[in-house]
Amino acid sequence: MSLIAPTARLVDAATGAVLGGPDLAAEADRHAAAYAGLPPGVVFARSGTTVAAVLRYAGAWRAERPVALLDPGLDPAVLADFVGRFAPAVVVGLAEGGAGDDPGGLPEGYRAVDDPTLGPVWVRERAGAAEPHPDLAVLLATSGSTGDPKLVRLSRAAVASNATAIARALAIGPDEIAPTSLPLYYSFGMSVLNSHLAAGATVLVVDGGVLAREFWQAVREHGATSLAGVPYNYEMLHRIRWNPATYPSLRTLTQAGGRLRDELILAFHDKIAATGGRFHVMWGCTEAGPRMSTLPADALPERVGSVGPALDGGAFTVLGPDGAETDRPGVVGELVYRGPNVMMGYAENAADLARADELGGVLRTGDLGHLDADGFVWLRGRLKRFGKVFGIRVNLHDIEELARDSGPVVAVSGPEKVVLFAERITADDAKALAGRLAERLRLHRSGFDVRTVERLPQLPNGKIDYRSLEALV
Repeated sequence: MSLIAPTARLVDAATGAVLGGPDLAAEADRHAAAYAGLPPGVVFARSGTTVAAVLRYAGAWRAERPVALLDPGLDPAVLADFVGRFAPAVVVGLAEGGAGDDPGGLPEGYRAVDDPTLGPVWVRERAGAAEPHPDLAVLLATSGSTGDPKLVRLSRAAVASNATAIARALAIGPDEIAPTSLPLYYSFGMSVLNSHLAAGATVLVVDGGVLAREFWQAVREHGATSLAGVPYNYEMLHRIRWNPATYPSLRTLTQAGGRLRDELILAFHDKIAATGGRFHVMWGCTEAGPRMSTLPADALPERVGSVGPALDGGAFTVLGPDGAETDRPGVVGELVYRGPNVMMGYAENAADLARADELGGVLRTGDLGHLDADGFVWLRGRLKRFGKVFGIRVNLHDIEELARDSGPVVAVSGPEKVVLFAERITADDAKALAGRLAERLRLHRSGFDVRTVERLPQLPNGKIDYRSLEALV
């Protein structure tokens, strides 16, 4: 399946250049032909928010070459580790990100080539020991529970089916124009790109993110119709009192990548509804290519807090306390997802890239939750996000929910206590919050350490950087 429908377009906000129809197809074919002249195997693509990065990705897809989308800001030592472990056939996008995102020195066993289409690349000099599995299409990095970076293996069928299901759920058509508000190497950002190109819509390639003036100038100039964001994006937009009514072309807001406070969901729902638009809460993970559910806009405000039912072709069950799966409403347990978009498995080295599908379309999500009578999912936090206060096990997600009225807050586990980081909280409010939590959970207040931060640290994809906070306790 081609991910680029005949009516799809790319618009470069920096230059105003437009690629669409036969021209876009020809450029994708030209990039595919460039890969044909390189050794077989996986492509590592340092992917900034540029038209060139999109074309390198589209060309790899067209050439049926598995491609790993990587952050161009990845530390050179981390990139070198990835190259050493996965032995890609070629590394492209070496010039992505500018001088500040240096890929580092030429790895051993590679030669530097200046390809007329792909630009400067590293090419492996010897063939790999094992060729990647023929179904493998996309690789995305995840830190995993151990912090040791590994790659999620997504098949062509998984990526294509998810793009189609998302386009259907959001009613994406050729008249839609989506700006690149999220990095392309982040699964949500890749999903926005895939779903719009597959539906024949327009992708407005603009760098800088939702707090950049240039981003909103491009939205206004090119008439962008939708905005995708993670919770931190919407927290920041709320803080600066952003209103979609300022941009009349906007008619759809989507949110995924973590839990957004209910009050902000309702606030943005009300704002976009006032202009005749819609707000969609979505849920997914990289391992599901990446989206699994969508809350219909008309389910708000009644079902605020839910992430909706499974996408077309998918289904949820709950792994109950007895170890059996059920779809009965109200049973709390680990959520299990079934669908054509589930990954083939993880990869930690080059040999893993040759593995076939190991999951059979079944994904244990690691998230706690329950289903209601209509199959809507209600999340209750991560299965492993627990801490201990004086030996008593507490759910960190539940603690964050109890503290939501204090603004953006993150709870992490400390030695026999829970440490909460809250944005711009005063000393008096921090003391009051610790007391309130202690009273609610019937524990001594010394078990809750509330600290103020100017801003919660975030990863390049906009999610909260839990590990940097854990390092402070």
